[in-house]
Amino acid sequence: MHIQIPYTPRPLQAKLHEDLDNHRFAVLNCHRRFGKTILVILHLIKKALTNDKKNPRYYLIGPTFVSIKRVCWDYLKQYAGCIPGTTFNETELRCDFPNGARITLMSGEDPDRIRGIYADGICVDEVSQMNPKLWHEILRPAISDRHGFAYFISTPAGMSNIFYDLYQYALSDPKWLAYTAKASETKLVDQEELDAAKAQMGESKFLQEFECDWVANVSGSIYGNIIQKLEDNKQITRIAYDPSLLVSTAWDLGYGDNTAIVFFQQVGNQIMIIDYYENNKEGLPHYVQYIKDKDYVYDEHYAPHDIETHEFSNGKTRREIAYQLGIRFRVLPKLPLEDGIHNLKMVLPKCWFDAEATKPLVAALRHHHRKFNDKMRIFSAKPVKDFSSHACDAARYMAISLSELPRQKLADQQTAENNYSIHQEK
Repeated sequence: MHIQIPYTPRPLQAKLHEDLDNHRFAVLNCHRRFGKTILVILHLIKKALTNDKKNPRYYLIGPTFVSIKRVCWDYLKQYAGCIPGTTFNETELRCDFPNGARITLMSGEDPDRIRGIYADGICVDEVSQMNPKLWHEILRPAISDRHGFAYFISTPAGMSNIFYDLYQYALSDPKWLAYTAKASETKLVDQEELDAAKAQMGESKFLQEFECDWVANVSGSIYGNIIQKLEDNKQITRIAYDPSLLVSTAWDLGYGDNTAIVFFQQVGNQIMIIDYYENNKEGLPHYVQYIKDKDYVYDEHYAPHDIETHEFSNGKTRREIAYQLGIRFRVLPKLPLEDGIHNLKMVLPKCWFDAEATKPLVAALRHHHRKFNDKMRIFSAKPVKDFSSHACDAARYMAISLSELPRQKLADQQTAENNYSIHQEK
């Protein structure tokens, strides 16, 4: 039987349908009015009709029952209704096909109510509003025995949610599809309408909803735009350690709080950030042992000037203690904070990040920001002290090691006078 559904995908949607066919897992970061909801509904219908397994089951899950019904139910009935023998259950928001396949719309409000299902395919809409438990504990096991697929669609809502985590994971795993569609690039919404929307929404909300910007809701972001460009240029991806190159580290040494370590290799003028580690309430021996346990061959270990501060307990500096433990630190020059930030801004465009190993570092760089003073109508000079501070300080020290140390001239080497001649005494 030949069945024709009245759906003609736009060129971008047609390409995305093809990409989805080639990936079991996909994270789609698409702007408003891209047509992502219709796209996944049609994709589910195609999969349901072409699945030759017994009783295939597909689910489209939204943040609430009301929203998933309002946004998706009419579309599902419109496109599946032209298939002979298809029936709909209005109470359960269920579509049953003549081959035994079924598509059900569900709410993610109470993840435990979904527990126990099996699925050949799942699409989760507005993932940024979802409980992480829904994927990790319930949906991922549900697709295991039938090797089902899982697609996640949303626009960003900052970085403290599962949508951001899944997108970062997709960047690091070639088996996953990480896809971003910005309104300025797709041209699906005309420029006049975008300008009008921006005027009403404000820039930050516009950037979030139409430009798919992860840090648009972080006012005063310092490195956010640079990190976004790195992501657009595919410089946050899978980076393998190259054993033919030495590894250097840059440390932010915590005194009673977090210590952060950035691991990097230099390939020409490019910086490969291959690893990152952060911990707290541990002594220096813990961190020294941690880097020794890595399979890396090290070049330099860089630390800020305060590593020369003497400990009250034993009168030794942390640099001396590290030396006794087998690590010879190279001390960085003391620079004004703004100079260090400038150095990092200059270095970041040349950096490549391993998306999985450096995920906390990338998140910190996105988030690091200055606080806005409403009374003075200016941003503060110093960044806000929060979870991102230690990671960004370590990255800043890395940038100083790359930018400032090569400029410093070595002290003139003292040489013995050897310009002499031997005269034979008569």
